[in-house]
Amino acid sequence: MAIEDATPARVGHTSGTGPGSQESHESPSPHGSLVDPHVGRYAARAQEMVASEIRALFAVAARPEIVSLAGGMPYITALPLDAVGEMAGQLVADRGAVALQYMSAQGDPGLRECICDVMALEGIHAHPDEVVVTVGSQQALDLITRIFVNPGDVVLAEGPSYVGALGTFASYQANVVHVPMDDAGLVPEALAETIARLAAERQQAKFLYTVPSFHNPGGVTLTVERRARVLEICQRAGLLVIEDNPYGLLGFDGEPLRALRAEDPHGVVYLGTFSKTIAPGLRVGWALAPPGIRDKLVLAAEAAVLCHSSLAQLMVREYLTGQAWQEQVKVFRELYRERRDAMLEALGAVMPDGCRWTRPAGGFYVWLQLPPGLNSKAMLPRAISSRVAYVPGTGFYADGSGAGHLRLSYCFPEPGRIREGVRRLADVVGTEIELRSTFGAVSAAYRRSGAGPTFLTGPAGADAPR
Repeated sequence: MAIEDATPARVGHTSGTGPGSQESHESPSPHGSLVDPHVGRYAARAQEMVASEIRALFAVAARPEIVSLAGGMPYITALPLDAVGEMAGQLVADRGAVALQYMSAQGDPGLRECICDVMALEGIHAHPDEVVVTVGSQQALDLITRIFVNPGDVVLAEGPSYVGALGTFASYQANVVHVPMDDAGLVPEALAETIARLAAERQQAKFLYTVPSFHNPGGVTLTVERRARVLEICQRAGLLVIEDNPYGLLGFDGEPLRALRAEDPHGVVYLGTFSKTIAPGLRVGWALAPPGIRDKLVLAAEAAVLCHSSLAQLMVREYLTGQAWQEQVKVFRELYRERRDAMLEALGAVMPDGCRWTRPAGGFYVWLQLPPGLNSKAMLPRAISSRVAYVPGTGFYADGSGAGHLRLSYCFPEPGRIREGVRRLADVVGTEIELRSTFGAVSAAYRRSGAGPTFLTGPAGADAPR
């Protein structure tokens, strides 16, 4: 975590030489104040808003001397930027009157047709009218939560879970209940047990949030057999499934897996984005939802932003219709495969005994389990001093557990930088192990490891292919 200045807040000023001469300043000084004069006016849900542990790392991790294995930034330099730039200029020249104008909250009809073609690669048969274009899939998740969740409602999510989703759920005051994963993804038996326990407590979850393919942060993928089982459990319980699938086309082996939505058009809301397969700066994503949910999403989008960027939507549409985008996805897949391999090879070569990690078949992330007693959050300042950055596992649990794990990202650094970053991290972990053997285990406050993947690939200090 970034370290913030802890300068004492100045709430007033005392002047004069005798009793009664105290002067109170209720408004901030011209030079600014650390006291927020509006603190008593915020809605209760605003108090649930906290800074993302990943965002807090960006300022530090961006320093050139630090190898950042933290943020999941796509390697957009691999795009044909000259062609994209020419396409954008031509779009404005030819269709600027449309591209720079308002648009409907549901999104450009032509883009929605293209989105249906993209989803067909994962077995989804959909109509453009079922699609709502959003500002990235993050806004789609926010809108879904807004229309379903009241304060105190239960939301089920994998443990660990995507930090951006946890931030959204917290902002709407949801009660997140984590369901464990292992190397094969979400554990169906644990899901069924969690639903039954909630029912015994007279609670019912509003939905299950899941990233089934190339999970963020777990790096694991829900197997075909488990997909059917998870859907069966949710259908029997009347539980809506929110399928977040930003990495589905970025698998390293074979064709994309069939999406959950392909098997259950009525019980699954599918969230997609072009942030990973084109560019995050365009901020174009979507939700595919049954008609009733779709209508609510459109109304919620209108209330939030009136309409989304027409220019960004038409740029994505032009890219999908005028560029060899599927070939570009293959370029990304090979690039990320090379970097995944560099990370796994480096982990196997230098990480100390007692470390375990997942072997992702796609996507951006490896989930690493530290030896018993080590704390990834407490270790982070030492890692930054050693010029390597990662994300502590605590950011991926609603209750702040997960300290025994950390997330490593291989999507952005060059392979050589990845190997150097892993070497630096291995030195940090080795130093922590030596300190623990000398001074004893860390306090219980730092020992919670959460419900992360419990059956990780390979023996300690190694990683065997599946």
